[in-house]
Amino acid sequence: MYKAAGIVLAGGKSTRMGTNKALLPLGQESMLATVVTALRPLFPEIIVVTNTPELYRDLKARLVPDVIPGRGPLSGFHAGLLASSYWHNFIVACDMPFLDPDFIKYLLEQAPGYDVVVPRRGEYLQPLHAVYSRGCLKAIADCLAGGNYQAFAFYPRVKVRYVDIDRLAGFSDPEKIFFNINTPADLARARRMLHKKDLLP
Repeated sequence: MYKAAGIVLAGGKSTRMGTNKALLPLGQESMLATVVTALRPLFPEIIVVTNTPELYRDLKARLVPDVIPGRGPLSGFHAGLLASSYWHNFIVACDMPFLDPDFIKYLLEQAPGYDVVVPRRGEYLQPLHAVYSRGCLKAIADCLAGGNYQAFAFYPRVKVRYVDIDRLAGFSDPEKIFFNINTPADLARARRMLHKKDLLP
């Protein structure tokens, strides 16, 4: 296990899905439970940020609400980092179920000396699949107070290490690692991907 916490954001409005996607079945578990199960062997502490904890009592994870609600993922970063017992934390959205433990390990290995380790493909960042230190808390709080709610709004105020995915080899397909489920079509595709994986020898 790593000396870090795994934090899962489960607070999205799921407007494109039409229902709470965290609870939708994916394989043998819900989408959220699939992510939590993947993180459990890696981290001594698992935190789920949610404003509806009553829906997830069966999860073996700490359930914490937003301290400053209604500000998107940035609210979740803030609440999760405040609750964490560890300096470094891997934060992921609940709708990104195809996690690669080796890639998570690689990101954590890049973390010493940095507040953020974020994957990048070309000009596109993956802030909802990244490592954050508790040193980000003041910068995040300042952005929340100032009305700047982009997930990476605070990056200029902290020390960021960008990991260029296209230059790496030996990890799972980036298209799969960063596949996130927003629509019923995405969910259907994810179920096909999961079924295909289960059929592999």
